[in-house]
Amino acid sequence: MRIARIPNAKRIGFIGTGRMGRPMIAKLLEAGYRVEVYDIKSEAAKEVVEKGARWHDAPRDAARDCKIVITCLPLPRDVFDSMTGEQGALAGMPPGSVWIDTSTTEYHNAIEIARRAAANGVYSLEAPISNLSHMGVDLANVSFFVGGPSEAYVRSRAVIQTMGAVSFHVGDIGQGQSVKLLTNLLFYAAAIASGDALCRSVRGGVPAQQAWRWFTGSRANSVAIEHYAPFFLDGSYDRSCALEIPVKDMGLTVQLADELGVGLPIGRAIEKRYGQAGRQFDQYDNHLRVVELAQAAFGVRLQVPGYCAPSKYGADPGYPPDREFLTDPVGRIKPKREHVFPVDDVALSDAQIQLLRSLVGELTHVNRLTLEEAFHLGRGMGLSDALIYDVTSWSAGASALSDSHAHQYGKGQLIESVEAGGRSMATTVPRLVCPYVEEST
Repeated sequence: MRIARIPNAKRIGFIGTGRMGRPMIAKLLEAGYRVEVYDIKSEAAKEVVEKGARWHDAPRDAARDCKIVITCLPLPRDVFDSMTGEQGALAGMPPGSVWIDTSTTEYHNAIEIARRAAANGVYSLEAPISNLSHMGVDLANVSFFVGGPSEAYVRSRAVIQTMGAVSFHVGDIGQGQSVKLLTNLLFYAAAIASGDALCRSVRGGVPAQQAWRWFTGSRANSVAIEHYAPFFLDGSYDRSCALEIPVKDMGLTVQLADELGVGLPIGRAIEKRYGQAGRQFDQYDNHLRVVELAQAAFGVRLQVPGYCAPSKYGADPGYPPDREFLTDPVGRIKPKREHVFPVDDVALSDAQIQLLRSLVGELTHVNRLTLEEAFHLGRGMGLSDALIYDVTSWSAGASALSDSHAHQYGKGQLIESVEAGGRSMATTVPRLVCPYVEEST
């Protein structure tokens, strides 16, 4: 069915003016869109209102007479409450308009809201976000995984890509959320495994910053290690995201695996680790605080005295915005950052060098096993291997392993081994992702 033309094509309703929403609103304003905003906390909208957005007291009012309405909210219930009911956005959206949900929510939730929207002649797209660098959304350096009617996507693509670097149409409504969970699995597994590996390095006498540089320069590198592990080292644990988000995401990932009949052993271990963190810490703590579980288990601290990660989301909220950028071989843009460590490296013994090499092998092998689980999820959703590769490469779940073996995707299976160091690590891999066991030093 053809989408009817409606008035005010440059008018966008935007619900959710939090850490992720504010930068996207700013990009829309810079591009000349008129943005009508609502958030459950009016103070959260202060920054974008000062830039030209117009505040409204209800989602319905922010959505009224808008061509496109965008939601960017933390939890599935937040999206549902903002879209439905007398004050919900659907009550104000005209027929022929498009709802775009950029949240990472539960796909049954998205399908139900889309059903209600269709009854009003409103089209629905889900477009969850994945950062291509930290913090990608600040730079419009994000990808969108879009599920929903292709014609609605074509009509909305200019708006979507104003807010980011690239978008992929991945199928029907529900598929976008599932693809985002697939890429999140890769990121969360790499984050936990890198935290564990750094803890084991420090326990072995290797300074944390020295081990971090070793890992980022190896085949074990990933977006999680390169862009996010520095927040372990400055003790901030990354203020850009609350712990409740990965707890929710991994719960949804396990739920998806159950529905698809996918075993997901590493994913379930990651979900268990985040669940433990969610019970032990406040839900609004910074999301990487999960690494404190590893630090307690190994009896070490990763914080480097005097170090501050080069980001406003680290230990120094006043850190200036990025000004210089690099483009990697895949075409992804990332900030060119200088990590200044006030402590000196040490001369490493043969045993410490062997430890680091062993950990590189383990991290690489974890990346491989998790990538296989991601492919199982994607194939269970009916995605082609080529599309799974694309969304993996353009997501926070990307790693040196997934990049280097891109040409092998689509041949029915991933490589059976990852260089000699990874093959022999199968028996020790669970230490990086499974519940902690008593270890001897």
